[in-house]
Amino acid sequence: MAYPSDDASMAIIYVTLGVFLIIGLVISFFVTKTKTDFLAAAKTANSGVIMCNFAAQGLGAGLQLTYPEIATYGLQPLITYSLAASLPLLTFPPLASQLRKKCPEGFILTEFIRARFGVPAGLFLSTFTIITLYVFMLSEMTSIHSVIQSLTGWSSETQNVWLIMPIVVEMLVTMMYTAWGGFKVSLVTDTIQASFFIILVVVCTIAVAVNVEIDTDLIHQRSDLLKDSQLGWQLLYILPVAVVFNNYFLSSYWQRCYAAKSQKDLTIGCILAACLIFCLTFLVGFSGLIASWSNVYPGPNNVNEDSSSTVLFLLVNRFCPAWINGLMMVLSVALSCAAYDTLQTALVATVSNDIFRNKINVWWTRLILIVNAAVIGPVASNKVNDVLILYLIADLVSAAIMPAMLLGFTDRLYFLNGFDVIIGGLGGILTVFLFGLVYYNGDASSAGALLIINEGLYPSYNSFEALGTFIAAPVGSILWTIAAFGVRVLYMYIRSKITGAEFSVFEKPKPLDPAVVAGNEQMLRPSLSDREAESANNNLRHRGAGRRENNSDSSEDDKR
Repeated sequence: MAYPSDDASMAIIYVTLGVFLIIGLVISFFVTKTKTDFLAAAKTANSGVIMCNFAAQGLGAGLQLTYPEIATYGLQPLITYSLAASLPLLTFPPLASQLRKKCPEGFILTEFIRARFGVPAGLFLSTFTIITLYVFMLSEMTSIHSVIQSLTGWSSETQNVWLIMPIVVEMLVTMMYTAWGGFKVSLVTDTIQASFFIILVVVCTIAVAVNVEIDTDLIHQRSDLLKDSQLGWQLLYILPVAVVFNNYFLSSYWQRCYAAKSQKDLTIGCILAACLIFCLTFLVGFSGLIASWSNVYPGPNNVNEDSSSTVLFLLVNRFCPAWINGLMMVLSVALSCAAYDTLQTALVATVSNDIFRNKINVWWTRLILIVNAAVIGPVASNKVNDVLILYLIADLVSAAIMPAMLLGFTDRLYFLNGFDVIIGGLGGILTVFLFGLVYYNGDASSAGALLIINEGLYPSYNSFEALGTFIAAPVGSILWTIAAFGVRVLYMYIRSKITGAEFSVFEKPKPLDPAVVAGNEQMLRPSLSDREAESANNNLRHRGAGRRENNSDSSEDDKR
């Protein structure tokens, strides 16, 4: 296997991190001036920036693990996964259009949920949003751990410190420039990230095409990879549901919706990003098929579980020269930095807006990043065997909670309130457990394991637990929301009959006031308070002058 030397690997990793630190700090110096710049960048990004930023959301280091892994099960699952990663982006423009009308001064979804369903529902969604962001940050750190180990050949037993240190340094680097630059620096680094990834895919595609030797006999022996399968048809439902609801859960997407200069820029950017993501993820994932046809990966039933997620690197190490490993290392570290700083800015925006209502000093929001690094670091140092499971846990939570919340976009369902959607979200999670009890014949332990996707996305070709789980979550969420509304209507009706109180469940509420919905208009329009203060001072001056004139007139009358 063609690994770079240990010294060369260390130099590549730490020089790349150093360059990224310098880039981040320089960008921060020029683009971030106020607290507004730190948390949002309303109407500043054109369609090209939106394309790169939306594409970069799904192009972290974990991409090099998950897509090749799923391709080892066939071409159909790979195409499905690539479509599931790209097509949901097309749903953001119409939703964002409504969101920007209902909440023009906001910058994340949870602000609208808070205004539409009340503070408890807003905090409920914020809590799970923060948990999801932590899961994604842990996934990103775990992914870069696996990538570095695969590209350097370092052993997790004898060289574990060498594997942990890049993770720690990366967290410190991204924390430093993100704490200074905030959201605006993330916009720029995501653009750089998308460019880096295009370079990575082009170079690796050429290297694989030139160096890899495909055994034509194996193509015939593994022809099942080109056929449809039960798993492939299941994933046709599972993956779109998992990805689309999880995308809505991430504040980073909504920040970029508000950052678009216009609805046209957002629409064009999302369309281009969807096309770019499909092409890139399909090319990267296709390495899983090539690995199967070149005898690098004999199949999921013939090797240990860990190797399925590293088939891309097994392929590169077997056939490509060492400098390809070095280039992949540079671009992988850059990808990971950009993806991680995006998650950090989303976390800070969510905590600052939803918990502290943007009333704390910007330095306290920067402290959140430091605390975040202290929390993620020790956990990320312990490698998780399957990164895909981490993503699936986040997907399942979002599939259970988000359907009920999205009902708030429908004006005809004005009668739903926070109680209904909170019960709906919790009920979606409970429904997964109830499905597990039925599926496993009353085995509560196995049913509970479904909540963390313990068996993965494809435990066996003839199993239906993953499919049932992702059906139970959104369907249960809607049904529990309806049930909660029915219970509330019954309670209010009985209460009105007994006490004579007004039965007001179906009365239309007042339209949402955009200024009230925003909740942070002073942060996004700081000059407003200055104008009000100046106007108030002028009024006081006029009143004072009027009193002095009245007093002088009175004194003249007294003299006469």
